[in-house]
Amino acid sequence: MADTQARATSPARIEQVTIGNFRSLQQVEFKGITPLTVLLGANGSGKSTFFDVFAFLSDCFSEGLRRAVDKRGKFSDLRSRGQTGPITFEVAYREGGQIGGVRPGLVRYHLAIDEAEGRPVVASEWMHWKRGSFGKPFRFLDYRFGLGSVISGELPEQDDTRRDLPLAAPDVLAVSTLGQLADNPRVRSLRDFIVGWHLSYLSTSDTRVVPEAGPQEHLSRTGNNLANVIQYFSERHPMVLERVFTALRRRIPKLESVQPVSLPTGHLLLTVKDAPFAEGVQARYVSDGTLKMLAYLIQLNDPSPPPFLGIEEPENFLHPRLLRELAEECEVAARRMQMVVTTHSPFFIDALTPAQVWALRRNAMGYTEAVRASQMAGVPEQIAAGATLGQLWTEGFFEAGNP
Repeated sequence: MADTQARATSPARIEQVTIGNFRSLQQVEFKGITPLTVLLGANGSGKSTFFDVFAFLSDCFSEGLRRAVDKRGKFSDLRSRGQTGPITFEVAYREGGQIGGVRPGLVRYHLAIDEAEGRPVVASEWMHWKRGSFGKPFRFLDYRFGLGSVISGELPEQDDTRRDLPLAAPDVLAVSTLGQLADNPRVRSLRDFIVGWHLSYLSTSDTRVVPEAGPQEHLSRTGNNLANVIQYFSERHPMVLERVFTALRRRIPKLESVQPVSLPTGHLLLTVKDAPFAEGVQARYVSDGTLKMLAYLIQLNDPSPPPFLGIEEPENFLHPRLLRELAEECEVAARRMQMVVTTHSPFFIDALTPAQVWALRRNAMGYTEAVRASQMAGVPEQIAAGATLGQLWTEGFFEAGNP
């Protein structure tokens, strides 16, 4: 149905992330990242820090390096304690669709930031790829401190012309700048991919606000435009909205409808109606769990989803039995967009496979380590015997992830 979610044949996917010297992530690598990846661990284990890696990169591309650092304090606050040298990020991803009639090769993006004369600078930034199964990857973008070169074209090759294009300053990201030029499609693709990331910090108090009327296409980070997005869905994608309401009714007993109501003041009031009553009530009188589940379902059924969605601790305010079902909704949504979720809930991970779950812990040096559940001794065998991940976690079978 044309009105339902448009499905990309093969959305862009991150396959590997390597972080160095970023807060507690002194040297951490996540390989073979799945479309839905879930992180668990004790408080302070590094889950939120890993989540912030994506927020930081997105801020670098949309607001600039200096602003991204300033939002988080000083550069020294970001660098791992007791360490020197640059903060590094490396993302290996594969573009969606096809390039030149074939599945695109793996693109690796490297960013190293350091401090010079009291301000953050780009110490090195490069992109390389290997188009086929054989051959050595080569860098088609290579910059240091604002100076470097790029190979343009749809399918940059080693023997293509390399152009020296200096940047405006050493704190400017080459991909962010050169990705705006039409003759650098591979660079532009990465820029658009990262700028399109969405990190969700849903707040139930924000979902209750009464915003100015007017449809909005996507849910904000905090959910303060929930009424506007429901208005947009009702006008442009009513069948998608009905799917959301159908899913919500299965999980929230007696709920009948959710309606945005335009007020004479030019604002939009969200009302929720239960089946036994003739009239709905304002969102401020609705339970936190109902509003949060509604907001997540709206987000997961976005007709034009972001390429990457991060959700932090969805279990807050939700009944434990709803969490497995929310995880199943995330699994469906991950066919159209990649997702990373942080959680403390064994009920959420009960719906997942060991390959989808990573447990974080601090080592003796105080830095974060990540262990995949599928690589923990005995876990795959117990899952095959009928156990669930949540059971194994709470009963102490995980070698990481507990206080």
